[in-house]
Amino acid sequence: MILSAKAIGKFLHSRIRFDRNEFSGAFGDIGTVLPLVVGIIMVTGIDGSRVFIMFGAMQMTTAVAYGIPIPVQPLKVAAMIVITQKISGNLLFGGGLAIGITMLVLSITGFIDFLGKAIPKSTIRGIQLGLGLQLMILAVTRYVPSGDLHGELLAALAFILMVSLLGNRIIPPAFALIILGAVYYVLFGGGKIIPESIGGPVSGHSMPTIDDIATGFLLFAIPQIPLSLGNSIYATSQLSHDYFSETKITPGKISLTYAFMNIVCPLFGGIPVCHGSGGMAGHHLFGARTGGSVFICGTIFVLFGIVFSNDFSIILHIFPRPVLGIILLFEGMNLACLVRDMSTDVGDMILALIVGAFTLSLPYGYLAGMSFGLFTHHVIYSKHIRIFRKASGA
Repeated sequence: MILSAKAIGKFLHSRIRFDRNEFSGAFGDIGTVLPLVVGIIMVTGIDGSRVFIMFGAMQMTTAVAYGIPIPVQPLKVAAMIVITQKISGNLLFGGGLAIGITMLVLSITGFIDFLGKAIPKSTIRGIQLGLGLQLMILAVTRYVPSGDLHGELLAALAFILMVSLLGNRIIPPAFALIILGAVYYVLFGGGKIIPESIGGPVSGHSMPTIDDIATGFLLFAIPQIPLSLGNSIYATSQLSHDYFSETKITPGKISLTYAFMNIVCPLFGGIPVCHGSGGMAGHHLFGARTGGSVFICGTIFVLFGIVFSNDFSIILHIFPRPVLGIILLFEGMNLACLVRDMSTDVGDMILALIVGAFTLSLPYGYLAGMSFGLFTHHVIYSKHIRIFRKASGA
């Protein structure tokens, strides 16, 4: 049955809205995304235009698929391995395929939904708390400090604007911060915003080999999957219910789009990607309520891939690190504060705090925190030892 243009339009209208608040929300997680994407391009030497265009295309696809602000982000563990160890592009593509195939197997076997039903909400809140604290620490240690007076003043002004405009539906905060960053760059950063030439994807793309996929599984999939299960799959599913209670976005559905993106992207020169509860919290914090913010974000990345393909450094200059740091700081605060709904039960709150501490401080902290939360909730509680609740007199 062929859908009419009217039916398609009605479907898209119910999922995607374009207004100033959706535009503001589109920049809600740019502080985590841009540095990682550009860093991967610079280290591997892969075609930056393809990376940006594919990244944008995945954002736009996700926007239509979900109709709420569930954005796409680079895989953080994979990105850090690439940047610190200077991994080749083909090995990165092989790792992306390995991650996508692994997640697809976990999805179609039903393991994702099975485990999702077993993980208690307090454990998810602990994972979100740990991630939020990580983002806040990253913001104040790596982004906000700029080493000069102009940068410090820029961060202070961005913070004031953020506090003043947070929740403002007329002048969304991200819109003001973007203008602030661009003006700062024109005045103090050299002023070059328009590139000297416009490029686009270079012809040809080297496909990963079987060896690349096998090595990529060991190098990328094994350390990345635990983080993805905790933050990209279960925490994002929980957050979608927190913000949009009428939606029924299961961990299984999120894992399928996760798998789809990581199987498709490497075939066309894109980097491994995921969904993320931090990115969703950022989009929502800055005003997004539909998939429009994610679609706008994707469109911007596609344009970046075409316009700035010959000089991606301009993009980072347009968004100064102190401004990105303030965005990142508030994104982390918003995510960490979700733990407050555990305050009605002392046991759940203590469990969430411990899981958050594991997530924040331990190697493979997401896996350690999720495992501890599962064990504590189902083993200790199921034996009716209720240690925490007895202490509270409940």
